[in-house]
Amino acid sequence: MAHRQTPFPKVVVITGGTMGIGRATAIAFAQDGWSVAILARGETRLRSTEAELRTLGAQVLGISCDVTDADAVHAAASRIEAELGPIEAWVNNAMATVLSPAVSVTPADYRRVTEVTYLGQVFGTLAALKLMKTRDRGVIVQVSSGLAIRAAPLQSAYCGAKSAVGGFTDSLRAELIHDKSHVRLVTIYLPAVNTPQFRRARNYTGAGQNAPDPVFDPRACATAIVAAVASPQREIWVGRSTMQMAAIQAIAPGFGDKQAAKMWDAQLDHSISPASPGNLYDVDEDDPGVDGPFSARTKRPGREFVTSRSRNALAAALGVASLFGAAAALAPLAVAVGIGSLKKR
Repeated sequence: MAHRQTPFPKVVVITGGTMGIGRATAIAFAQDGWSVAILARGETRLRSTEAELRTLGAQVLGISCDVTDADAVHAAASRIEAELGPIEAWVNNAMATVLSPAVSVTPADYRRVTEVTYLGQVFGTLAALKLMKTRDRGVIVQVSSGLAIRAAPLQSAYCGAKSAVGGFTDSLRAELIHDKSHVRLVTIYLPAVNTPQFRRARNYTGAGQNAPDPVFDPRACATAIVAAVASPQREIWVGRSTMQMAAIQAIAPGFGDKQAAKMWDAQLDHSISPASPGNLYDVDEDDPGVDGPFSARTKRPGREFVTSRSRNALAAALGVASLFGAAAALAPLAVAVGIGSLKKR
């Protein structure tokens, strides 16, 4: 009897994979049998994450890399392919933010947030695409935010950078369609998530940062990311609050502006001091893991997400229903117009 050869594990790359959503996603892929490569700045967290994933039986490679350095990202991608194998999925998760009124954010801080949160995704995408296009397969996941769709106060640098990711990704998607490429792009929009970043952001408000309800578990986001790679769809919205933000922005953006203005105070916790100067430029060398400070009011992890395929099916159903409704409403008018035209003949 011929021996059945075990296939090599598929390889996923996760930027910002040592904390919060990135760490939860790395664990989820390792549990699913993938080889996992992680790009992040902090050596201590890289080694700790590697050790944790190896206890799950995964092949792991952690590389110290700042995603704003395009050459370093491309070099990391080449090293990953040499040591782990062909990259099948790339998750652009690294981010940075500043909590502050827009006029108080320095030009240097705007530049840094944009470089990490926007250009980091661009450089990661291009590094993955260079390798994936030659094989004509692979999935690139852009981890975005509901704030890219419906921006909030005190988050101008982050909202602007995440919105830019959407424009870049939509343009690239059109190019891949033109080239008849089978490389897939997925954008995932996330709600407020209980991650350690809430105590690490640069903050000029004089108060600590709070996560407005509802707050979701990072593992719910990881579930959506793994599902996006398994069955790529154009967009995925995690959490009802993200879907509500998208709906308000599409239907009544002026009303959305007024509702967003109310989020100023909801984002502040005056009982604690702000993180200063935060991890915008310098990495913390501790290991906070997956969860942030809001576990007591975090929704349990589950499969609460909607894909663009589900949205399109709903829109089509509503469209058909509205057409039938409109036809029923217009039928008497059509008859009257028809009779009137006959009388004129």
